[in-house]
Amino acid sequence: MKKASISLAPEGAPLIGFLTVVSLCCAMLQCWPATAVALAALFFTLHFFRDPERVIPQDEGIAVSPADGRVIRITEREDPMTGERRQCISIFMNVFNVHVNRAPVEGTVAAVNYIPGKYFNASLDKASTDNERCLWLLEEKGGARWTFVQIAGLVARRIVPHAEKGDELLRGQRFGMIRFGSCVEVYIPGGYEPAVRIGSTTLAGQTVIARASRQ
Repeated sequence: MKKASISLAPEGAPLIGFLTVVSLCCAMLQCWPATAVALAALFFTLHFFRDPERVIPQDEGIAVSPADGRVIRITEREDPMTGERRQCISIFMNVFNVHVNRAPVEGTVAAVNYIPGKYFNASLDKASTDNERCLWLLEEKGGARWTFVQIAGLVARRIVPHAEKGDELLRGQRFGMIRFGSCVEVYIPGGYEPAVRIGSTTLAGQTVIARASRQ
């Protein structure tokens, strides 16, 4: 596992450093229009790669959102990792959202499957099957299996995993990120039901998106 960052995702360091140098060079040359553009790009990059700490709920029988964003779909479809028909919650992240992704529940990474693909708008249905994506299967101690899928979008061109098969993840722990606008889907196992609805806003690691069904 890579060491979790606190304020900025480490993937942004090279670009932030480059834009800082460009801004300073433009300012030293007194090229003010170029300086303004470079500073604007630096501000956007700092904003995009921010990685704030979150308050992780500790209640039993819940799952938290893997991503910041907005719920755009809640539908039943085939789980790409297990082949079962399950409820799927799709969360769309625009370029202004935090793009660090977090585990919805505590468990062991049973499988990771990276699939190269195209770059349709991540909010479209076909993005789930045609776009570049990384599929994760997480097994809880009780045996429940959760699938979550990172999907690259029209602007996003790189999925960055932080975990690998066999890793133990805590609920709300960082497991990766997607650069720029994208989508994350969560397939809910039997015994759970959605706790959000279409249009709900989510915070990774903090917003409860599913709860164990009452018996």
